[in-house]
Amino acid sequence: MFKSKKLNKLKGISHGFFNKKGGKSKGIYKSLNCGPGSNDKKINVIKNLKIVKNKLGKKTKEIFLLYQIHSNKFVYISKDQKINKKKIQADAIITDQKKLPIGILTADCVPILIYDNNSKIIAAIHAGWRGAYKGIVDRVIKFMVKKGCDRKNIHAAIGPCISQKNYNVGEDFLRKFIKKNKRNRVFFKKRGNSIYFNLPKYVKSQLKLNKISNIDQIKLDTFDKKNNFFSARRSLRLKDDDYGRNISIIMIN
Repeated sequence: MFKSKKLNKLKGISHGFFNKKGGKSKGIYKSLNCGPGSNDKKINVIKNLKIVKNKLGKKTKEIFLLYQIHSNKFVYISKDQKINKKKIQADAIITDQKKLPIGILTADCVPILIYDNNSKIIAAIHAGWRGAYKGIVDRVIKFMVKKGCDRKNIHAAIGPCISQKNYNVGEDFLRKFIKKNKRNRVFFKKRGNSIYFNLPKYVKSQLKLNKISNIDQIKLDTFDKKNNFFSARRSLRLKDDDYGRNISIIMIN
C-alpha cells in the first residue's frame, strides 16, 4: 500500500493506493485483484476487498465501488443516505459520510483521492483518458465547491498510473485533444513514428485549472512490472485474456 504524503499529514481520514501484492487470487490475477468486473473467482475478489477494508479498520462499512464506464458521471452519498448495494454506473464518488470507504479501480488509468479538511468531504475519481477528456475532474471539484468546500482547503492525490513513455497513442487520438484545445499539444511527445500521451500531467492540469494548489503525485508507473501493479496495457502486450484491478480508497474516520 502506498500513501500520499500530503493526505497522510491531514487528520480525520484514512487512505491508500494498493498494488497487486497481498491478496488471495491466483494466476494472472495474483494476488490482490479487487475487480469484481474481472473474470477472477468472485470469492477471491471478495476476500481481497475484505483485506483492503481491514487495512482501514475492521469496524468500517463495506467498500463502496462503482460500475465504472469511463464517463464524467459522479455519485454523491450524503451523511444520512443508506447505501444501495446495486452498482451505480459512474466514475467518481463524493461523500461526507463517516466510516464509508470509497474505492476506485484502475489498471493504468489515474486514481485521484480528494479531501477538503475543513468541510470534511472526500472524493475518489477514476480518470482514464475518456473521463478526463469529458471533464470528470472539473465536475467533481465544482460539485464539492457547491457543497461548501473551499478550493484552498481541497487536497488532491494523484495515484500510480501509466507513464507517458509507455502510453503510445494514434494520430486520431492526438487530433481529438488538439481539436478540443490547441494547448493540449504539451501533453504529447513524438519519438520517431510514435506518439506518447502524458495522462497524469493532463489530469494534474485539470486540477490546476480548477485552482487546486494542494496536489500530491505518486510517480509510480503501473505498466512497469517491477512496481507490481496490474496493467491493462501490459496484459494486452502479453496477450493475456484479462487482467486484475488495483484499488485506491479513502475514508472519513
